[in-house]
Amino acid sequence: MTSPAVDAALSPEVVEAEVLYPGEPRLRIILSNWLAVVGAVVVLIWVLAAISAGWFAPYDPISYLDVLNRLSPPDHAHLMGTDADGRDILSRVLYGARYSLGIGVGVVAAGTTVGLVLGGVAGFFGGKTDEIIMRIADIVLAFPIIILAMAIAAALGPSARNATIAMIAVWWPTYARVVRGLVLELRERQFVVASRVVGTPAWRILGRGILPNTIGTVVVLATLDVGNAILTVAGLSFINFGVPQPTPEWGNMISYAQNYPDQWWMSVFPGLAIFTAIMGFNFFGDALRDALDPRTQ
Repeated sequence: MTSPAVDAALSPEVVEAEVLYPGEPRLRIILSNWLAVVGAVVVLIWVLAAISAGWFAPYDPISYLDVLNRLSPPDHAHLMGTDADGRDILSRVLYGARYSLGIGVGVVAAGTTVGLVLGGVAGFFGGKTDEIIMRIADIVLAFPIIILAMAIAAALGPSARNATIAMIAVWWPTYARVVRGLVLELRERQFVVASRVVGTPAWRILGRGILPNTIGTVVVLATLDVGNAILTVAGLSFINFGVPQPTPEWGNMISYAQNYPDQWWMSVFPGLAIFTAIMGFNFFGDALRDALDPRTQ
């Protein structure tokens, strides 16, 4: 017969009690980093631009054709100039944020979710389950992400949906390996051993005790990874395996501009959009990593 103190220590609630990696960032650390503030502002601007492009874009990005001002440099009527078909570059950059940011964030969110589940299952249960999941992950990771995504997108055909599917298919293994490593360490912790002793179901130990303790690391990795996803979808569109013309997307806008090297505005403005979005996520991700690092005091 155990004492009340021991019974309390071994209760199933222990599964939910110990949080090793705080899920809420320390706001003071983030605000003290001016690069983080700049990054957060840039990300917020692009998110708002993607959401409200229909209100702020001066023209329709596809159907509006100013044929009398084709290849026009930036002026009062077209702040970022026009392309060879007379389409307004500013409108296309704003609408392009919906695809570049939308696909980038969506791919990272989906890859994180799949990797979190599969990595958690592999690390917690081990054995053949671990071997199967990790060997599949190793096969995917054996190829460069852009090459494998390009092959899948080519097989499916160029479209925003197929580019998203192709990227998700190659994006989850990194998260699965990270989560598996964290779970292998966490499953030996005292609160997990105590939960096993009192007969807590494995799914509850994993889902409500172990995986929540990996969220901090995964969120930081995902934030830093959004920039890579934006660059990858732009790369797929640049080589005509992603979002096709005339749909506005930053990568295919740069690809289209290669035919007109003298019209610098056609490639510079979508290129600046990619650059600022990536740097914004990277700056904010670095600060978030510092804020969530238990060693940062």
